Amino acid sequence: MRSLSLIFNACATGSKLEFLRTMGYYLFRNFSLSSSSLAVDVCLMFEDSDSADDTPFLRAKFFPSEIRVQGQQDELSFGEKYMAKAVDKNLLLLNNKEVENGEITRIKRILTNRGWNLTSSNGFRIELNEDTIIRIINDLYEEASDAALAFSFFKWSEFYIGSKHTIKSVCRMIHILASGNMNHRVMDLMLQLARTHIEEDSCSLLLKVLCETHTERRFLETTCSMLVNCYIKENKVNTALKLTCQMEELNIFPSARVCNGLLRELIGSEQLDLAWEWLEIIWRRGMGLNAACISLFIQKYCTQGNPESGWKLLLEMKNYGVQPDVVSFTIIINTLCKMSCLIEATSLLFKMTQLDILPDPVLISAVIDGHCKLGHTEEAISLLKFFNRPLNIFMYNSFISKLCSDGNMVKASSLFHEMTEVGLLPDCFSYTTIIQGYCKVGDLKKAYQYLGTMIKGGTKPSVITYTALVDSCCKSGNMKMAECLFQKLITEGLLPDVVVYNTLMNGYGKKGNLQKVFELLDIMKSSDVHPDVVTYNTLIHSLVLRGFVNEAEDIMEELTQRGFSPDVMTFTNLIDGFSKKGNFEEAYMVWFYMSEQHVKPDVVTLSALLNGYCRQRHMEKANLLFRKMLGIGLKPDLRLYNILVHGFCSVGDLDEACNIVCMMVENAILPNNITHKALVLGFEKKWAKNPEESAAFKLQETLLRYGVHVDVDEYLIMIEQPGCKEAT
Repeated sequence: MRSLSLIFNACATGSKLEFLRTMGYYLFRNFSLSSSSLAVDVCLMFEDSDSADDTPFLRAKFFPSEIRVQGQQDELSFGEKYMAKAVDKNLLLLNNKEVENGEITRIKRILTNRGWNLTSSNGFRIELNEDTIIRIINDLYEEASDAALAFSFFKWSEFYIGSKHTIKSVCRMIHILASGNMNHRVMDLMLQLARTHIEEDSCSLLLKVLCETHTERRFLETTCSMLVNCYIKENKVNTALKLTCQMEELNIFPSARVCNGLLRELIGSEQLDLAWEWLEIIWRRGMGLNAACISLFIQKYCTQGNPESGWKLLLEMKNYGVQPDVVSFTIIINTLCKMSCLIEATSLLFKMTQLDILPDPVLISAVIDGHCKLGHTEEAISLLKFFNRPLNIFMYNSFISKLCSDGNMVKASSLFHEMTEVGLLPDCFSYTTIIQGYCKVGDLKKAYQYLGTMIKGGTKPSVITYTALVDSCCKSGNMKMAECLFQKLITEGLLPDVVVYNTLMNGYGKKGNLQKVFELLDIMKSSDVHPDVVTYNTLIHSLVLRGFVNEAEDIMEELTQRGFSPDVMTFTNLIDGFSKKGNFEEAYMVWFYMSEQHVKPDVVTLSALLNGYCRQRHMEKANLLFRKMLGIGLKPDLRLYNILVHGFCSVGDLDEACNIVCMMVENAILPNNITHKALVLGFEKKWAKNPEESAAFKLQETLLRYGVHVDVDEYLIMIEQPGCKEAT
């Protein structure tokens, strides 16, 4: 082993020697004892200010472990010839500048007082082995009660030894640091030990050595608890659990904080049975269970979509001597709100008040938001009045969102302005919601006004804000404005997402501008925005609209090659394309492939096929397909009924068309202006004198038969839908 004299070596009389700085080597060397204080240690110097003779001591900024002396690799005695050897190896530099270091002086004085001979005049050498290092750090701490001083020597000695400290010396240093209230250094050493002692036998050995090197029981309990915590931090939960079992045999148990941490990790790693066993152990030892511990289980059950078990556990808390708190209730209520179980959530909210647990504003807001999303505005207002809470920004947003989804923009706008009047500043969500609402009702002028107010007020629009406006422009056919908004989004430093790209591509696709659609696809890919199923469906739909059905089928193949699964929209677009071309063989091939992929057709898919049959005037096949659709439980919508009515009228089968009208009214679907126009065509085929009046009379007769009393002329004017196109 290296000699202690190396730490306090001599240099020539009248000269001071300093080791060459080897910063890169020192910082990147693989120490077992890493510490944030190494940078400070770099600047430490040694000097024998008490020496009366010509035996000066080593002063060092760094301590290279490569220093070797001929004939003695592990022991260095005092003398100029050995220092000269070091100088010859260019590891030392002459330095005449005096450097005082009180820490080194203290170490030498303390060790001298404790009987250590630091001179070589009598030929005595001190070897730095495990026992010597432990004795020295013990002496330093016992004499000075300074754990930092002992730790400094501990680090220096490892550097001079040239190898890592033994487990025993590290464990003793840990106990000294713990008794000196240097727990942050304890954690440094503990983490190093935990990372190198993972196996069960190795872990047991580590615990054994910790026990052998302790002097005070309370510090042993602290260090063992910290060791368990280190294994938890290293995601070695089972190792931590086994260690606690071994500690229990020594009547040592981790702290409450570490116990809760272990419980949390067991639950997080899906080991619920072990977690319950651990909870029982904590409870039996009287560690003081609280609602937070039980809430970990409740959170897990709710995350798994099982709030019933969470609620049952909440009721059983009293068995552990624990009362539920606001967090326990909040976890379950939030889960119920997400599952749209608002009756149960509201019931629990009132249950809290009965138990004198006051719900916080966030929880009340969550329940109110849930009611608003389900359209229960009256219930939301009742809750607001009951708890007598002033509206916060979250509650305002909930009510505004509900009003916008209902298309009631007058009240939504009024509530928005009320929010500003009471001193609440609308956030990005507030502005985006009101802008989306106006876009939905087609009032782009108002939407732009709110966008201007938003920017002027210093609130930066989000990608979602711009997407709503782009979508509205695309639906109105104003692609020039949609493109401007898209460019504005980019210049504002926002990154377009797949949704806004899909929206813009769909707009150009409906206009038949395939060049722009594929240009956007290229830009999208070059911007590292990955296409999704909606992107491919948009491409397919755009190609189908232009009649490029075979090319659309190629896109579906690319979709599957890229790992996506075609959805019902994918197949519907292709079936619609082939049906419109009268290629029913290919349409049914797609239909069968759809069945193989276990994708169920919907009403829109059936409508695409029916529309194709009706266009080709194959009404027998259309009627057969319609009956099969009813047989498998699909419910026709207004568009599908109108397709059939128009189809039968186009071939002059007015009786069958009227039967379809009766069926739709019977199923609570009222005819519209498209139905009326289809019947007009049927009466024209029958050479009726006044087809429009005959069609109106037939509709009124059918409606009255099923108890619907309306004036047909007024009704048709009321439901007139300019945006609707005939199913021809």
